[in-house]
Amino acid sequence: MVLEGSSEALCPPPSLELRPSCNKSQPSPTLGSGSQPHDDIYQTDKEQVKYGELIVLGYNGSLANGDKGRRRSRLPLYKRPKANGVKPDIIHNISTPLVSKALSNKSQHSISYTLSRSHSVIVEYTHDSNTDMFQIGRSTESMIDFVVTDTSAGSQGAAGEGGQSAQSTISRYACRIMCERSPPYTTRIYAAGFDSSKNIFLGERAAKWRTSDGLMDGLTTNGVLVMHPAGEFVSEPAPGVWREISVCGNVFALRETRSAQQRGKLVENESNTLQDGSLIDLCGATLLWRTPVGLSRTPNLKQLESLRQELNAARPQCPVGFNTLAFPSLAQREIVDKKQPWVYVNCGHVHGYHNWGFRKEKAGGGSLAASGERECPMCRRVGPYVPLWLGCEGGLYLDAGPPTHAFCPCGHVCSEKTVRGWSQIPLPHGTHAFHTACPFCGTWLTGEQGHCKLIFQGPLD
Repeated sequence: MVLEGSSEALCPPPSLELRPSCNKSQPSPTLGSGSQPHDDIYQTDKEQVKYGELIVLGYNGSLANGDKGRRRSRLPLYKRPKANGVKPDIIHNISTPLVSKALSNKSQHSISYTLSRSHSVIVEYTHDSNTDMFQIGRSTESMIDFVVTDTSAGSQGAAGEGGQSAQSTISRYACRIMCERSPPYTTRIYAAGFDSSKNIFLGERAAKWRTSDGLMDGLTTNGVLVMHPAGEFVSEPAPGVWREISVCGNVFALRETRSAQQRGKLVENESNTLQDGSLIDLCGATLLWRTPVGLSRTPNLKQLESLRQELNAARPQCPVGFNTLAFPSLAQREIVDKKQPWVYVNCGHVHGYHNWGFRKEKAGGGSLAASGERECPMCRRVGPYVPLWLGCEGGLYLDAGPPTHAFCPCGHVCSEKTVRGWSQIPLPHGTHAFHTACPFCGTWLTGEQGHCKLIFQGPLD
């Protein structure tokens, strides 16, 4: 390794033909251009090859204002009519003042590494007919295939859905995903994406280094984190370890803080290849990758609607008011229906809505009303009392089992396997914190388990 500022870093050969990959542990990793129209990634033809889908956590099926174009909560990736991938070709060592001139060719993809005020390294890329590339970021420019903004926990939306968040921590060109066009359609992720000039620029302050084989690599400011599931996502859900992905797709342990200049240790036995259930964190939004095989085991909207109707057909009743309860339609969002079931999340007893149950605390004389907590009339346990909502994003389910459990304290309902799986997964928050959260709304989970089993009372007749 050559550190920035060392004599070896400042005096390399002027240029080097770069046929091998940036990531020596993987065959032919590739980059791509988002310059061609985006229509080809929204195809619905059943004969089209589907690489997989990206689902943003916290939206429960769609953005609050609806999915529109490239700004959406879920993006399927299909094989493009024409490959747009590129791969590393030649590396140049030049004087930093000449970088702008070297990058003036907008038809040439390149990555620029500024090592000092006087020395930079530029890696040129050439077309690769074997891969498709998809770019993700906050920018609304045409080269971004999937526009992602910061997710607000519990709001089923993002900050600035109609525009950009003033304090967004998501990069404009956050990451790029490369899909091999031939079976088994291997999909890999890399930090950073190409801008409108087809360049990736790592400035003097960015974490970057020369690798042992003389190539370059680096990290983005807030980093791109990835966690692969420890087992098969749908059969044995268990969290893996969060890692950071570099510009060239290498895998590293996390930095001390999200934007620290010192990189973590290289993890040589792990790769940037996405698998069903891989999580991608962009420091402001977390995405879930689902493969076609994984999605085939999850409920679609028609199946979710059937589950809702089955719940309502059982005619659950409020154990106190004896009125029949009913889950609202999947299209109904954030507007509580008068028949909607409510739950005491600390015990799981399901009731109809009532405005009583507040009690004075024995110590301190405070009121439960001030904290929004109530006492369950069935078991006397005190805790949050919230309406129940069926999870509408089928891609977040781990199976198509009956909706018998709910996340605490938000009240999103899904299968037992789904709540147990997600309640084990710590999601990044801020610069170095991790919390388990409801995948449907992003609310941090509470209680010992983060979920509860729903206890319904059937009709008396």
